[in-house]
Amino acid sequence: MASIAKPNRRKEFNDIDKIMNKELLINFIQNNLPTSRKTLDEIAEHFSEKSFLKNDYFLKDGKMSNEYLFLAEGFMRAFTFDTEGNEITTYFYPKNRVVFEASSFFMRTISTENIQAVTDCKGFVITFEKLNMLFHSIPEFREFGRAMLVKEFAAYKQRTLAMINKSAEERYSNLINTNKEIFQYAQLKHIASYLGMTDTSLSRIRKEFSKK
Repeated sequence: MASIAKPNRRKEFNDIDKIMNKELLINFIQNNLPTSRKTLDEIAEHFSEKSFLKNDYFLKDGKMSNEYLFLAEGFMRAFTFDTEGNEITTYFYPKNRVVFEASSFFMRTISTENIQAVTDCKGFVITFEKLNMLFHSIPEFREFGRAMLVKEFAAYKQRTLAMINKSAEERYSNLINTNKEIFQYAQLKHIASYLGMTDTSLSRIRKEFSKK
């Protein structure tokens, strides 16, 4: 009996809307840094399309982060492991965000974080070398890069402080109010570790909030 060939999911995914519209990237840059269309087109020219199937890695720990990604479609998660080997979620990336591990990317060090696709994802990437070339040749883009770095640092700082000065209930409430889509894509155990609580505590808090 002849075997039935399994469909190549990666090929099927890549063939759908094979050439993504770079207007998504251009609009994102323009919203964060108004500049001329000529400059925007010049910047976008240096980005290339990249796709990820669910569970594919954008970055693995032990590797150096060498790509800066604008996520046009999908949802990603960053995570690491604690001293006991438990997986701890450190960040979530919805669409229309830049994705990179700042320390590894800019300091050229080995990453201790993983960044993985939670859903099928598509976006545009640029390498460290090309990004730096644009920073030096287009002053406006240098400002864009600074703004993105400040935004990521601020988000990291806020989360770090929240783990210290806010209760588990307050952290959950803030996540619901500001990033509700996380609950649409991420597993509850990953959300729990991101919020610094156990699965059981998260279930209890969700039940309490549903009664309000």
